[in-house]
Amino acid sequence: MKTAVLTDSTAYIPKKTRQTKQIHMVPLNVVFGEESYQEEIDINTDDFYDMVKENEELPKTSQPSIGLMTEKLEELAKDYDAVVAIHLSSGISGTYQGMVTAGEMVEEIDVHVFDSEMSCLMQGFYVLEASELAANGALPEQIIARLDEMKQSMNAYFMADDLSHLQRGGRLNGAQAFVGSLLQVKPVLHFVDTKIVPFEKIRTRKKALKRILTLFEDSVTQEGQYKASVIHANRREDADQIKQEIESQFPNVEVTVSYFGPVIGTHLGEGAMGLGWYRQS
Repeated sequence: MKTAVLTDSTAYIPKKTRQTKQIHMVPLNVVFGEESYQEEIDINTDDFYDMVKENEELPKTSQPSIGLMTEKLEELAKDYDAVVAIHLSSGISGTYQGMVTAGEMVEEIDVHVFDSEMSCLMQGFYVLEASELAANGALPEQIIARLDEMKQSMNAYFMADDLSHLQRGGRLNGAQAFVGSLLQVKPVLHFVDTKIVPFEKIRTRKKALKRILTLFEDSVTQEGQYKASVIHANRREDADQIKQEIESQFPNVEVTVSYFGPVIGTHLGEGAMGLGWYRQS
């Protein structure tokens, strides 16, 4: 059986890597006024943050249409028997459910849809693992089983410089915990049951980042191999510094730097920082 690996643009896997590893992608959209852009195709991350500064109104986002998804599945059906589709958390987007629906509509290919319950390169880690397994001939059921195994040690914490984006977009749950001071804090956030919720109330950006690093240090042991990613919204220097700090303390952790692209950046805002990791072996 030949199995394709499909994801959406919010995994933020570079185009060159997608091409090399034969990873297929459906884009989400970011909308400025009347203009809609397909993420990772029509608009890149640097241009996006420039456009946000130039526009008074915040952009909006939308998931891929069912039509686009069925079209992609029909295209894959020409060369593959099955597809493992890995998408951003179902609690913040309808993309996962949209692919489930599209999979039921396209009979020519066996569709297995996986809810990453996260986004960005943490979602991407699942995709990269699935790609490697598929290339080595693993069956879809074996790939999904491995992704479920990875989920047991997958962690991610992040902070936003300005919570108004998340609040306005309705993507922040459990906000009542911070009533009265929601916009004056830099809380550490995480995913719980597919949704973004506050983890801990922190007063300053510096302390929030320090707390995220402490959570990482408390979780990672010196035994075993881990993969981690420092994720930033137009704060590359800060991300590189955190990467170096982790590498100096944990030689058993492979660290990459990634980014909050247009769709996720719309909801987190410029200046957001995150750190995600999982135990590889």
